[in-house]
Amino acid sequence: MNYTYLDCLALFGVGGAHPGGLQLTKEIVSEEKINEQTALLEIGCGTGQTAAYLAQQFGSTVSAVDSNNIMVDKARQRFSSLDLPIDIKLGDTENLPFPDANFDIVLSESVLAFTNVFSTIPELKRVLKPNGILLAVETVLEQPIPNAERDNIVDFYRFPQLLTEDEWLAAFKKAGFQRIDSTKYQASLEQIDEQHASDFSLSEYIDDELLEILETHEEITKQNIDKLGFRVFRCS
Repeated sequence: MNYTYLDCLALFGVGGAHPGGLQLTKEIVSEEKINEQTALLEIGCGTGQTAAYLAQQFGSTVSAVDSNNIMVDKARQRFSSLDLPIDIKLGDTENLPFPDANFDIVLSESVLAFTNVFSTIPELKRVLKPNGILLAVETVLEQPIPNAERDNIVDFYRFPQLLTEDEWLAAFKKAGFQRIDSTKYQASLEQIDEQHASDFSLSEYIDDELLEILETHEEITKQNIDKLGFRVFRCS
């Protein structure tokens, strides 16, 4: 069976797999005015670590969506065990199962790069209220690289595209966002290595092929430490 990198994250049930993990999430949301009246959506919620934190910390109305059945099941289990009334759905980021102008904040942590951003970003804009905010942590190509290296990265992660910072900014602007702030996040190797993540929800059976995928991910990360960076985008 040929697993993808995202299959690997789902079966290992990695929570906080994005660079910086939950600690970075806490730093990002601490800058926003969030309270019980805030309606939040997390796309690509995974096992629900971030969504659970938002609900517990702020008492906000939290919704979550993920395209992976395994991740959604594990997130539901987390929310149930914590008795959190989080609305979680199985869905596609390019066709979200939510009405227009429904959320104050949409949060995306290393999710957009795995989708067609030219379809997903306008969809996120659609579900945001007129003064809503998109917070996104995303992979950025820091410098030109040979086509063979680029293809290796894109093929392994199944990225539909690999964008520079300027290309990300252009995509957000095209979707209708007026103000876009970009902050560089410098992650250490340990911070961007899922094997060091503190939150796991393991599936019953773990194939050896999944361990090989993690090893390949670690190799790509080390080889491209200066070529692949991360940005925190705040779009409004």
